[in-house]
Amino acid sequence: MNAEPSSLVVLPDSPGGAALLPRVPYPRPNVLFHSSGRPWLAGRWKPGEIQVAVAGRARIAVFGFCPLPAERLTACAARSRTVADADALARVLPGSAHLVASVNGQVRLQGTLANLRRAFHARIGSVPVAGTRADVLAAMTGADLDEDLLAAQLTQMQLLPPLIEKSWWLTVHPVPPDSYVALAGDDTVRTARWWHPPEPVLPIRKGAPAVRAALREAVANRRPAKGRLSLDLSGGMDSTTLCFLAAEQTSDLFTFRWTGGSVANDDPFFAAEAARRLPGIEHLEQSDASAPALFAPPYATDDLEAPWTMTRGLNGSAHGVRVLAEHGSGLHLAGHGGDEVFSGTPSYLHTLVRRRPLTGLRQLRVYRSLGRWSWPRTLAALADRQSWSDWWRESADQLTDPLPRLGTPDLGWADPVRAAPWATGDALATTRRVLYEIAAEAAPLAADRGQHQALTSLRAAGPLCQQIQREYAADGVPLDLPYLDDRVVEAALAVRTSDRFPPWRYKPLLADAMRGLVPDVILDRTTKGNYQDDDDAEAHRHVPDLLDYFADSALAARGLLDLDALRAALLEPRLDDEVEAHLETTLGCEMWLRAIAENRPATDRRTHAPAP
Repeated sequence: MNAEPSSLVVLPDSPGGAALLPRVPYPRPNVLFHSSGRPWLAGRWKPGEIQVAVAGRARIAVFGFCPLPAERLTACAARSRTVADADALARVLPGSAHLVASVNGQVRLQGTLANLRRAFHARIGSVPVAGTRADVLAAMTGADLDEDLLAAQLTQMQLLPPLIEKSWWLTVHPVPPDSYVALAGDDTVRTARWWHPPEPVLPIRKGAPAVRAALREAVANRRPAKGRLSLDLSGGMDSTTLCFLAAEQTSDLFTFRWTGGSVANDDPFFAAEAARRLPGIEHLEQSDASAPALFAPPYATDDLEAPWTMTRGLNGSAHGVRVLAEHGSGLHLAGHGGDEVFSGTPSYLHTLVRRRPLTGLRQLRVYRSLGRWSWPRTLAALADRQSWSDWWRESADQLTDPLPRLGTPDLGWADPVRAAPWATGDALATTRRVLYEIAAEAAPLAADRGQHQALTSLRAAGPLCQQIQREYAADGVPLDLPYLDDRVVEAALAVRTSDRFPPWRYKPLLADAMRGLVPDVILDRTTKGNYQDDDDAEAHRHVPDLLDYFADSALAARGLLDLDALRAALLEPRLDDEVEAHLETTLGCEMWLRAIAENRPATDRRTHAPAP
C-alpha cells in the first residue's frame, strides 16, 4: 500500500479534549472546531470527503459518501438541541458515511448499519475520545493487541457478530452499528441505540419498488471527482445490476472483468450477454494469467486495525486496482455485499413453519428435496429449541468435532464452526473461553432466524469489505459498495424472509426490483459463478512459499500455531475448502502480527506524551 487511509478522531468539547490534539498520530492533521473554539475533528481526509453544517452551537458532519444537500444538513443542525436530535437525520441519510454531531457541549459519532464504516471509543487518562479507526485510537492510547481475539480468529476462521465487532485493541471499544457513542464535556461516555431492524413483513411485490428506488439513488449519485467511473462486470447478478443502473445516468464509464477461470464457472456467458446489451461502453478484460496467482507472495500488509481475512487474492486484487488506475478510473463500483443483502439460508423455515405453516411446509419440502434431508433429521431440526447463546456454547464444545454430514438440515442460527487443524491446545482453550464469554452476553439480532442470519451476515461482511476499500484507496482508486448503503439494507430487510430466500428462485428480491432495467437473461439466472477449481490448483502451487513464510512464525512464537500440523495439512495431495479457508485466515493473522512488529515501535514513540 502506498497511501494513508482517511480517518477521523473525535474530541470532546472540554479542556481535556483540546489537550489530546497533539496525540493525534498524523504529522499535520486536518482540524475542525466546536462552537467553543476547541478542536472537534482531527485526522486525514480528502477534499469533498467531509461535509459540515453549522447552526448556532450545533455542528453536523458527514464523513464519507453522502449526497445530501447542504441545506438539509444545516436544517438538521438548526433543529438540534441535543445529540439525540440527529436520530431523525440518521434514519434518512443516503449513501455511506459516518455521522458526527457537536451540540451544546456533547459529541456524537456513529458508523453504518452493515459495519462498513465503524466507530470506536477509548480513554486517555480520564478523557474520552472517539474515532473511525481502532488502530488510530490504539496509537493514541498505547493499547496492546487482544491476544484472546487473535487466538479465536486463528482457531475458528470466520468470526460472527458480536465477536467480529470487537476491537482488536485492548481498551479501544467498538460502537455497535445500530448505536452511537456520545462524549460529554464532563468526561462521561454513553452508547445509545438509534436503529432497530424493520420487521420482515412486506410481500415482495410491495418491497421490491423500495429496493429499486434505493439502489437507483445509490448508483445515480456516485460519480468520481475526477477521472471515469468504472464497475465490475463479472457476469454475476450483483455487479451486472450496478452496470445497468450506472449506464442509465452516464456513458462515461467502463466495465472491468477477469477472463479465464474454472470450466464450471458460467459467469463469462452472462458477462458477455450483459456487455452486448450495453453498447457504446468500453468493456475492459484482463486475463487471470496476468495477475499474481492466489496465495502468491509477497505476504505483507501495513493495515494495523485488524488482521486481513481475504488474503488468498490480495496481490491479484492489487494488480487489478492498478489496471483500473491506468485506465483512468476515478471511482470504482463493485457488487460486494449483494450476496449478504439478497441471499440467505433455509434457517428462516424454523420460524416460518410456526407463523405460516402451509407456506413453510411447502417451501420446506423443496429444500428437503434439494438438500436430501431425511424426514427424521428435518423434523428434529424444526423441533430444535436452541437459543443464540446455546449456539455459541455448542460451538465451543464442538470445536474439534467433525462437521455435520451432508444432508443435515440447515435450520440453525448459523453455520457450525470448527477449529483449524493447526491450532494448538492453548489456542483451542482460549477460543473456548472466548466463545463461552460471548454466549453469556449474546442476544439474537431478530426473532426470525432468517432475519437474524441476514443481519449477522451483513454485520460480518462490513469489516471485511472495509479492508478491500482501503486496498483500492491506497492505489488511488476509491471503491464504493452501494449494496451496503443503509437505505438499501433497510429496504431489503423489510421484505418477508420467505419471499427473499425461497428455494426455487435465485435472489428474487433483487430480480423483481430490477425487472425492466436489467435484462431478463441476467435476472433469471439460477447459478452463482464457481471458482473453486482454480483456488485449489493455485494454492498448491504456492505451498513451498507459504511453508517458507511460516518457518519463523510469529503465531507459533505465541504458542497458537502448530507448525508441524500446518506443514502436514498443506502437503496433503488436495487442500479441501475448509483447509484453504483456515489457511487464508491464518495467513492474515501472521501478516498482521508482523506488520505490528515492524510499525508499532514508531507508533509507541508517538504516544509517549503525558496524559492530560
